[in-house]
Amino acid sequence: MAGRVEGKVALVTGAARGMGRAHAVRLAAEGADVVVVDVCGELPDVAYPSATQEDLDETVRQVEAQGRRAVPAVVDVRDLAGLTEAADRGVAELGRLDVLVANAGICSPRAWDKVAPEVFANTLDVNVTGVWNTVMAGAPHLVEAGGGSIVLVSSAAGLKVQPFMVHYTTSKWAVRGMAKAFAAELAQHSIRVNSLHPTGVATGMGGGDMQAALGAAIGGDPRLAGMFSNLLPVDITQPEDVADVVLFLASDESRYVTAHEMAVDAGVSEF
Repeated sequence: MAGRVEGKVALVTGAARGMGRAHAVRLAAEGADVVVVDVCGELPDVAYPSATQEDLDETVRQVEAQGRRAVPAVVDVRDLAGLTEAADRGVAELGRLDVLVANAGICSPRAWDKVAPEVFANTLDVNVTGVWNTVMAGAPHLVEAGGGSIVLVSSAAGLKVQPFMVHYTTSKWAVRGMAKAFAAELAQHSIRVNSLHPTGVATGMGGGDMQAALGAAIGGDPRLAGMFSNLLPVDITQPEDVADVVLFLASDESRYVTAHEMAVDAGVSEF
């Protein structure tokens, strides 16, 4: 079925690469124009390289290769004013806003007693406040459009305990609750809000540097390693696997799906 979001406009954070790029390109392939937002700069406390301006330019190129328009914005999701300006500019250029995908986030695995106060604070600032900022910047435009879909990207760590990342798990449970709270109040405007819960995804965040950090933490208590095992016989999923579900939640096919936790987790949350 082609054109599943034809005529819609989406805003995606963390769009320079990884899952964010996959979401933007998948939505564009099905007819949406996209506001693509990324910090394109240093992220706090993480073991993996940050996205660059060149990464965001490549996302724009891939969206435009689908025959759709892309409006890039270099903004830190911790900056509400900057996000609001990006959403407003996107609407000014593209005419409307129908879909928000709050995808930006950070992860820095470490044992509980290695989580410094600033690491805990930075994780919540990006993963929770950044998601809240995204909704606050974009939701008024969805109200004006007469409805829409908001997807808040949480994690399997927002459905079950994942060890060696108490700060990350805390943030992702908060995103899950935030989705339900927004869903209740925005329903009167025909706006649906759902949280998305992937297992491990093959991105820069999920790459070798972060796996090394996780492995070092597991070394302190190997009994817990099995908590990261998927039920399905796969070690990791691809960004496109998650993007397919973002497309479903953005499309009218999910018009009665709201306040729901959508797990794209290969069964890890049941293990």
